[in-house]
Amino acid sequence: MPHSIRRGLFRRTALAAALGAFAAALTAVTPPTPAAAAAGTLQQVTGFGSNPGNLTMYEYVPVGLPANAPLVVALHGCTQSASDYHAHSGWQKFADQWKFAVVYPQTGTANNSLSCFSWFDSAKDTRGKGEAASVKQMVDSAVARYGSDRGRVYVTGLSAGGGMAADLLADYPDVFAGGSVDSGLPAQCATTQAAASGCQYSDQRLTPAQWGDKVRGSYPGYTGPWPRVAVWQGSADTTVAPVNGGELRDQWTDVWGIGQTPSSTRALPGGTTESDYDDGGGRPAVALFSVSGMAHGLAVDPGPGPDQCGATGTYYLDHICSSYYTAKFWGLDTGGQGGGTGSLPAPSGLTVTGTTDNAASLAWNPVSGAASYTVYRDGAKAGSATGTTYTDTGLTAGTAYGYTVAAVDSSGAQGTPSAQVTATTTGAAPRCYTDNNYNQVRAGRAHQSGGYAYANGSDQNLGLYTIAITHTLKETSLAYYVIAGTGC
Repeated sequence: MPHSIRRGLFRRTALAAALGAFAAALTAVTPPTPAAAAAGTLQQVTGFGSNPGNLTMYEYVPVGLPANAPLVVALHGCTQSASDYHAHSGWQKFADQWKFAVVYPQTGTANNSLSCFSWFDSAKDTRGKGEAASVKQMVDSAVARYGSDRGRVYVTGLSAGGGMAADLLADYPDVFAGGSVDSGLPAQCATTQAAASGCQYSDQRLTPAQWGDKVRGSYPGYTGPWPRVAVWQGSADTTVAPVNGGELRDQWTDVWGIGQTPSSTRALPGGTTESDYDDGGGRPAVALFSVSGMAHGLAVDPGPGPDQCGATGTYYLDHICSSYYTAKFWGLDTGGQGGGTGSLPAPSGLTVTGTTDNAASLAWNPVSGAASYTVYRDGAKAGSATGTTYTDTGLTAGTAYGYTVAAVDSSGAQGTPSAQVTATTTGAAPRCYTDNNYNQVRAGRAHQSGGYAYANGSDQNLGLYTIAITHTLKETSLAYYVIAGTGC
């Protein structure tokens, strides 16, 4: 048997034990307040949240990080660590050069015997649960401490980290503006341990629509913009079969509502072919990077050149600097996806021109030199416009939203955001219901399974099916309930 196959990140001989070796959750302890990482060094950050996934958080913050900068989340592969990924992947070079912070979540043998992220476990890789929830808490912690731009948060990962990155993009499209899946798996390909190896090695024979449904089902009712996704796949990968690259392409082009025929292709270094799939505005929404002859791992290209990065090592393969092309795909080199790094002034005259129970219409004065405008809702990107009007849809009735607009020049550099205006949708605010879990089920707002109650629609776990536990449920749309916080 070839040495490369024997030592694959998902070795067949170790897979069953690897996927089944999960320790009990640690006893919850109130952690200290998180401290800012020292600029220019990789630092562990504690106290970032309740950490239901039992992960460790590391950060790299470049010297001179400005406010409103992007944030990248980078997930290591099996048998790796945060420091290993930081040292080899090349993300530090571009964080220093283009000024963004990097968060490195780390799992360990207490979660999985090979330190794999649990991309195959629906109790750990879905919205609000387990490791996925821990990563979301890390994002919130970093954004709060560094003033990061919530409209420019991205996630990337290798192998099992790539599978988790795809899951996170599906779970939290309202958090991540883009992602990159390197030698990884489609979002929610496997939801059980038994199905994991099939995803790695076999064609699942699903249509693009069926793949897309796995994303849409991860956050039911979501109507906002979808993340832009880069897919990296080696043609000689025997650990995560090359078919996964095509399945990821099918999945995310379907989510975007675009076809599976490339809008353009180009040759890149290292035997790499880039195929782009453009959105309705002519901008790549999905990019598939196929690396000829590459086995399982992350593509790096050590050297001093502007398009070179990283260091070779186990599962860091000398072909092309994938981090460079991923960062450019996201627009990190120009600040073009949300930044305020360009020279254009803030649009003036932003006003709310109308509201309905699920939409708000905006208008503003034109900015000389603007090629387009980016609209932000409550600090997150809501959409783009080429003119000076925009209608934001899919909103909740009787709810106030804050909007700003920024002009974008022809190079993709974004100028200063406008002053904020508030739009309040018409109609009644969502109804809330406070009761014990037993009565929530009897009233049809929840259902029970295996002795636990789950909110209808969102399937959020309410705890034991008993009168002893009380929750407030909010009906955000017809028959769709979520656990509500205070002030519902």
